[in-house]
Amino acid sequence: MPERDNALGDAADQHTPRLTIGEVLAVLRDDFPDVTISKIRYLESEDLVHPQRTPSGYRKFSRADVSRLRYVLTAQRDHYLPLRVIKEHLEALDRGEPLPPGAVTGATVPPPAGQDDGAESGVPPLTAEQFARAAGLEPEQLADCVQFGLLATDADGRHPAGDLPIARAAAGLARHGIEPRHLRVYRTGVEREAGLVEQLVAPVLRARSEEARTRATEKLRELATLSAQLHTALLEARLRELLRP
Repeated sequence: MPERDNALGDAADQHTPRLTIGEVLAVLRDDFPDVTISKIRYLESEDLVHPQRTPSGYRKFSRADVSRLRYVLTAQRDHYLPLRVIKEHLEALDRGEPLPPGAVTGATVPPPAGQDDGAESGVPPLTAEQFARAAGLEPEQLADCVQFGLLATDADGRHPAGDLPIARAAAGLARHGIEPRHLRVYRTGVEREAGLVEQLVAPVLRARSEEARTRATEKLRELATLSAQLHTALLEARLRELLRP
């Protein structure tokens, strides 16, 4: 498969040593402490980064790949952009087109060091107005999300930036006529899933060492990814049944 040209790399990049996914993780974690291998794989599955594969199937990342990852993670953390918009920005860069106003510009040139994942950690809490605007929710929809337990605020009525993915999903469902009051079933299901995962991870956490906490964190992320995959697969299977003649 030929190497993809893009605005975050150059021809010389094809001849530089490539990194394994573990090495990429080590590079990015200096600036993005919460990034994980699962996150990098997910961004690849969303067609945001395009590592080469060895004959045995291992990923090998170029400098351009690392720069694309930096761009994505920065856009999520600092600008609250959804992956769909970030992908449009990257495709525009690949075509040599100018980015729209307000797009991420600081990560378009590949720097040598690294950065964080899409959890939007390290960002101060947002006011209700800022949060609603970043999520695409109307103020009354945001209030409903809080009322029905989908979102929570701190003592000052502010929202953690890490809750933006929840709010954006609620905004997307609202556009299809599914209001926050209909989403309590999701919250209930998540609480049950979280309880199951907690039972699996609790023995590791009881060790109370930093290494154990790191292992538990990785296990939690992996279980969360698998749970999301299972939920999606079950929902798709059910919807296929509805479409059968």
